[in-house]
Amino acid sequence: MFVLRIRKIGNSAGVTIPKELLAELRVAEGDTLILTEAPDGYRVTPYDPEFAESLSAFERTRRKYRNALRELAR
Repeated sequence: MFVLRIRKIGNSAGVTIPKELLAELRVAEGDTLILTEAPDGYRVTPYDPEFAESLSAFERTRRKYRNALRELAR
């Protein structure tokens, strides 16, 4: 369990994340974290569900449009 502290940063608020949690999430300063709603509360993750969905769509069509993608890459 990690304790996150909310601090005032100008007119906004920010969360201080311990080094151990950054290492566990494999993120560093400047990276993006995604906050998603979960059945038991909220989840913080470096995983972007929209990007994963887009990548999945690409994987489904990659073989079908292999030649067109090769031409576009030139």
